[in-house]
Amino acid sequence: MANSAAVRRYSQRVMVLMFLYAASLMAVVYSFSRHLLTGPPAYVAAILPALPIIGIFIAMGRYLIEETDEYLRMLMIRQSLIASGFMLSIVTAWGFLEGFGLVPHIVSYYAAVLWFAGMWVGLGYNIVVTRRSA
Repeated sequence: MANSAAVRRYSQRVMVLMFLYAASLMAVVYSFSRHLLTGPPAYVAAILPALPIIGIFIAMGRYLIEETDEYLRMLMIRQSLIASGFMLSIVTAWGFLEGFGLVPHIVSYYAAVLWFAGMWVGLGYNIVVTRRSA
């Protein structure tokens, strides 16, 4: 992908948000493993690592608004659609398997993990398609 100004801003935002995610996750895991949190503060702390992930979704939306190159915007949209389809397909299939008691329950934040994995699948697809058309 070309290195437009919008890509650079998006990358900076994501790097900051990933640092905040890692820091908050480590702090929350430490606090819960030491039983330092109870009551309402525990709920607030448990949500803290989700906020940077939500921020990444917002950063992606901002990138799509800020990107002036329609081709680069299309690549990111296609990548996001592939990631969404990837995640929704796996989560739906797993949900049916779980509903029939065939597989164990998995916590729902893994949907975001699958979506980010799907972004890599979408990136790979974009690379293959772009190389074919070149």
